[in-house]
Amino acid sequence: MNDPLIVPGNQLLGPRAWGEPCGRAVLKASPEDFRVAEVMDIKLSGAGEHLWLLIEKRNLNTEEVARQLARVAGVKLRDVSYAGMKDRLAVTSQWFSLQLPGREDPDFTGLWGDNLRCLESLRHSRKLQRGAHSANRFVIRLNRLDADLPALEERLQQIASQGVPNYFGPQRFGRGGSNVFDARNWAAREALPPARGTRSRLLSTARSLLFNRLLASRVADGSWNRVLPGDCLAFTNSRSQFSAERLESNDPRLAALDLHPTGPLWGQGELPVSDQVREMEQVITGAEPVLTAWLEKAGLEQARRILRLPIEALAWHYPSADSLELEFTLPTGCFATAVLRELVILDDEPGGGLESEI
Repeated sequence: MNDPLIVPGNQLLGPRAWGEPCGRAVLKASPEDFRVAEVMDIKLSGAGEHLWLLIEKRNLNTEEVARQLARVAGVKLRDVSYAGMKDRLAVTSQWFSLQLPGREDPDFTGLWGDNLRCLESLRHSRKLQRGAHSANRFVIRLNRLDADLPALEERLQQIASQGVPNYFGPQRFGRGGSNVFDARNWAAREALPPARGTRSRLLSTARSLLFNRLLASRVADGSWNRVLPGDCLAFTNSRSQFSAERLESNDPRLAALDLHPTGPLWGQGELPVSDQVREMEQVITGAEPVLTAWLEKAGLEQARRILRLPIEALAWHYPSADSLELEFTLPTGCFATAVLRELVILDDEPGGGLESEI
């Protein structure tokens, strides 16, 4: 079987949907070139045993900040929660919560500085859950831009109106695909890593690999953004799903990028698809029997992820003759990489890679 993921220069990502890149650019020449802010819709009560902190960080990853908060507060790391992982080489703002039953707010004064500052602090009755934010807002500057500007403008308009394939980004797979290598090793041994963080990372890697393979196949045949017989559909910001048989062929929600076909996040249970889609997914996942069995044995349940990524409120301008600044919002769990790679080739320079955007 031909593997649509094996694309030179795009390891573990499949073909682009909208044609060849319009040029080249450098990402993350400095942390300020990549800004991410969590969009959180939870209304905090102002009282309770959980202290919520909105923190802006620079050149730090989420786990490093969590460890520093735990150390200063004198609590265990498990008592510090966050909604998602954010980039190290970036300026990002995200919420953390600390469980402090019967305790006053810790004095974090000595922690704040150029790379870490608190934007907001409030008490709440519940801890922050993973994935609790509704979206991530990005402001990204691409430098040393060398592109066909009319083609780039046309491409920007195209992805704003029609979206991009919702690939998991290369950061999910580790440098040089190292996470894939590790996941295969554990799967071949029919064992799970004892460390919870490593276990979660490698299981996610295996699921992401299978999803990207399926998505790459549907990009290659042009069906990633249209409904096929037997498809399972989902809304952009909802975990509910339903069969395409219940959909009117001219449903306006498809054209409005509110409703999308989905692909599998592998686990136990039956595939909720039928006809040619079921056959396609069985062929793709059947090529990885060791990984699929490993995911099932780990107790993961079948889930779905939208194949098409809508880009909300996309705006852009050119701060200089050789730079492009983009602003857009993506649903949680989606990657800015998927947007940028449809525009330009990102030069592989030190610090130029993306980390998590969950």
